[in-house]
Amino acid sequence: MLTPDQLRARIEAYVDAVNSRDPRAIAARFTEDAVHADPASSPPNVGRTAITTFFENGIAASDAWTFTARAVHTCADQVAVDFAIAVEADGTTMTIEGIEVFAADDDGLFRSVHAYWDDADLSFG
Repeated sequence: MLTPDQLRARIEAYVDAVNSRDPRAIAARFTEDAVHADPASSPPNVGRTAITTFFENGIAASDAWTFTARAVHTCADQVAVDFAIAVEADGTTMTIEGIEVFAADDDGLFRSVHAYWDDADLSFG
C-alpha cells in the first residue's frame, strides 16, 4: 500500500495532468479497468479508453480550465480531494466546486474516482 505522502504525490501528478489538457496523460493515471464517475450520479466511464474520451469531450467543449486540489485527505488506499475547476468557454467561466474520492492500487494508479457535486456547486462569472 502507498504511503499518505505517495498518495498526495499521485494527486499532484493528476492535477498537473488535468491542467495539461492532455486526455491520454490524464487517463494514464488510471488502471486499464478503472471506474470514473463525474459526477457520481452519472453513468461511469469504465476503462482508460472511456476516461480518455470523457476528457477529450471536455477539452473540445472548453477553451481552457484550471483544476485545483484545495485539500487532500488520505485514508489507507483512498484519497478525498476538495477541488475546484474553473472552465472557460465562449467568454464565460463556470466554476465547479466539489469532492473527488479516489481509490489507488499498489502501483499508484487510480482504480476509481467518484466526483461529488451538483448544480448547487456551480457558479458563473
